[in-house]
Amino acid sequence: MNNVSCCVGYTGESCVEVKIEADSITDCSHDEKPRLYFCTVCDKRFVKKGSLNRHIQRHTQDKLYSCTQCEKRYTSQCSLSSHTNIHSSKYKCTECAKCFQHNQALTRHRRSHSGEKPFQCTLCSKRFTTSHECVVHSRIHSGEKPYKCHLCDKAFNQSTDLTTHMRVHMGDKPYKCSLCNKSFSQVSTLQSHKLHVHSNRKPYDCRYCGKLFKSSRELKLHVRIHTGTKPYSCRHCSDSFTFLEQLKTHLLKSHNEGTWFTCHICQKKFHMSHLSEEI
Repeated sequence: MNNVSCCVGYTGESCVEVKIEADSITDCSHDEKPRLYFCTVCDKRFVKKGSLNRHIQRHTQDKLYSCTQCEKRYTSQCSLSSHTNIHSSKYKCTECAKCFQHNQALTRHRRSHSGEKPFQCTLCSKRFTTSHECVVHSRIHSGEKPYKCHLCDKAFNQSTDLTTHMRVHMGDKPYKCSLCNKSFSQVSTLQSHKLHVHSNRKPYDCRYCGKLFKSSRELKLHVRIHTGTKPYSCRHCSDSFTFLEQLKTHLLKSHNEGTWFTCHICQKKFHMSHLSEEI
């Protein structure tokens, strides 16, 4: 199993985190040498660190080379030449007709049709299409989390998870609902919002009474009514409750437990518990 490490490339205007990992993607020459230095901006890999550093600087330079067919622009003639391979169909998939910039990318793509998975985890024998997928998977066994948030010290296995997490701190909500214009930081949250707020679809039915629900979570909460399950016990007395809100109300009224919250508009105070619902 190949090791993965991180370094930082400084361009004079910004810092770019660089992952070092094994793969076979080339930069321009398209040979078979292992490309160990990985640019996290555009996913290109390089044999030498110096080549990577020069490449990183291109991300801050003007894109002077323009494609005459689609008007995309690039910082070097080499990058433009690779791009034009897409238009010339030089590296074209015979299965789906999709075109690629170089042969290595086409080779990896063909595995999606053939199902070939040449990279195997040495710990659990699970197989993967690319070495990158295998490296990321191996972090599950080692507990390695190389991508750390500099604001709250949380760590993640993949850079994409860190990118998603940073939206919490930045308030970035790029996923907008087309029905009500609400925005969300994750696409999964948007999908959940559409299902619960805008959809009339209720695929989950109660086996006891036939009532329908939009989510499995809502169904699980409802079933407690039929089974008599009371998972929420009061720490002060012997009372138990079916739902969390019932316990919160009990703690407030019977034991005066909770936290005061003040409305910033009318200054009215409310007493709430710190407890949260879990299933």
